[in-house]
Amino acid sequence: MSVTRTGEPSTEPDQPDPRRWWGLVIIALAQLMVVLDATIVNIALPSAQQDLGISDGNRQWVITAYTLAFGGLLLLGGRIADLVGRKRTFVVGLIGFAAASALGGAAVDSGMLFGARALQGAFAAVLAPSALSLLTTTFTDPKERGKAFGIYGALAGSGAAIGFIVGGVLTEYLNWRWCLYVNVPIAIIAVLGASALLHDRPGHRGARLDVPGVLLGCGGLLAIVYGFSEAEPRGWTDPFVLSLFAAGAVLLTVFVWWQTRAPSPLLPLHIIKDRNRAGCFLTMMLAIIGMFGLFLFMTYYLQVILGYSPMKTGFAFLPLTLAIITGSTQISARLMNRVPPRALMVPGMILASGGMLVLTQMTVDSSYTSEILPALLLMGLGMGLTFMPVFATATAGVAPQDAGVTSATVNTSQQVGGSIGTALLNTIATTSSTAYITAHLTRAADRDAITRAGIVHGYTVAIWWAAGIMLLAGLIAGLMVTAKPPKQHAPAETAVPEPVG
Repeated sequence: MSVTRTGEPSTEPDQPDPRRWWGLVIIALAQLMVVLDATIVNIALPSAQQDLGISDGNRQWVITAYTLAFGGLLLLGGRIADLVGRKRTFVVGLIGFAAASALGGAAVDSGMLFGARALQGAFAAVLAPSALSLLTTTFTDPKERGKAFGIYGALAGSGAAIGFIVGGVLTEYLNWRWCLYVNVPIAIIAVLGASALLHDRPGHRGARLDVPGVLLGCGGLLAIVYGFSEAEPRGWTDPFVLSLFAAGAVLLTVFVWWQTRAPSPLLPLHIIKDRNRAGCFLTMMLAIIGMFGLFLFMTYYLQVILGYSPMKTGFAFLPLTLAIITGSTQISARLMNRVPPRALMVPGMILASGGMLVLTQMTVDSSYTSEILPALLLMGLGMGLTFMPVFATATAGVAPQDAGVTSATVNTSQQVGGSIGTALLNTIATTSSTAYITAHLTRAADRDAITRAGIVHGYTVAIWWAAGIMLLAGLIAGLMVTAKPPKQHAPAETAVPEPVG
């Protein structure tokens, strides 16, 4: 028998669940599906756009509808997991995600596709925090926890890149609809595995849904991301854009005020008042802003400028994926219990920013081997070093009743970063491209050459911004994340929540 924090005897066995590593396979499979779906449609987007008649101005919503619904509803999903139990919400999230994927694959117009992508994001918001909190409460031994989070961090970082490969193969050899249909068999396998392998604890009766908090938090995030997306066609000083930013700021301010008074707050402020967690959340959000910028621009650069096929474009991202996995499982997982988290996070962000700086030099004639590949490897190693200590540090030492919402906050920082990164950097790139083309186009100029050069110029300007944002992430990690290695600051029993029963 073990003893809980309150001194009550626990019925939990001291021995860990012998099937916990198979449970990790199921959790990792579900997480991979959720993460890669943020990017799997990127390569299929030109085909889907043509097939459904989506305008250039609206095509970004195929991606943003997913990340926005995902990020906006994650805190609610985390609280639902705490209320009704993690395994139950994990399974419900899987089933709903599969149904939404099938609906998107069968889309007959843009509205149906956008709606299905938003529905996917909503069910992912239920699924993701359940997955992370199940992982957090299953692996309590520091060494095993390091390995488990290394695998999880590798998937979280590389899933987006894997999405490009899978999307490229499916689009080239089947069609874009299979980028959505592929989730159905994956979800079925995960549901069967979860039913057999994952354990659960009862939901916490004291947890209640904070409906005003949901409306204020989701409304604020939606207004800000929508403002970034509208800045491209309207301009940064347009009254409508400025009003969206102002409305978002007001709603989020009221959200924070309400969380101090709500009987069951959606986001208990003590979670983000912790210096280490707050630093991890900010580091994650800023890192993802830069990373999604890379994905967006490199996809179009490889296909439009260099003329790669969808499948070749997908495989061009493979070195990035391998580098992330190497950084997570071979470096971070081995060092996490020996060095402070920021000793991994700060060098990781410097490496990733260095990779971005290499990409700022690309031109319409750049070589993949000598110019693009080194940048992808630096980016991958940097992200691999960063993701795993962020996940592990942000979720360590959390009370069981807050495990779901804390896990959700980590994922929220990812998805909000993805939404803002896509909208903000796309706006910067498009605006810079337009200015370049306008300045260089003359009657005697080669219109096609100037246009291609202008597009690449826009990408490099946005990548400069992304590199700076990643350096800022490293600075925040260095200043705010002051946690020591797990072995040095707490025994396993108090460093993480009790095992799942």
